Amino acid sequence: MNKLLTLWRSISPRWLYLVGAVVVGVMFASALYLQYVLRQEPCPLCMIQRVIFIAIGIVFFIAALHNPKRIAARVYGGFIALLALTGVAVAGRHIWIQHLPKDQVPGCGPGLDFMLKNFPMSDVWQELMHGSGECAEKGWTFLTLGIPEWSLASYVMLGAWALLVALRRAN
Repeated sequence: MNKLLTLWRSISPRWLYLVGAVVVGVMFASALYLQYVLRQEPCPLCMIQRVIFIAIGIVFFIAALHNPKRIAARVYGGFIALLALTGVAVAGRHIWIQHLPKDQVPGCGPGLDFMLKNFPMSDVWQELMHGSGECAEKGWTFLTLGIPEWSLASYVMLGAWALLVALRRAN
């Protein structure tokens, strides 16, 4: 255990942030594989979750380039954790919609492209967070968990990783 702690403290924060960015990159590549190879079209809540993952990945990557010291590392860690909490909220909403009884599932709304072209952004955001019937569909699963459940777990792990990196003591 002592050797593991010593190793953890000896690794540059740059590499630890880069691990976070690579994990997000792999997850995004997996999402693109699901969409374009397995033909699993993302619903509006999935699209919001993708944007949040991209934001987390960008912050991880910027932090890796910056190689922050103590205070800046805490700022990066806090910002990533805040983004991750936002992702947890969206994924939680998505999971909730998927577990509604069939008669309580919201109806399908207009497509995202149509809403972006014709609605004010506040209405688009409200419609996206409300979810639609297509968000209730359960598509791809792994170990009995669907995409929103895996997203929720990933947000928790990425936020925890960012906080661990930010709050660690270096040798």
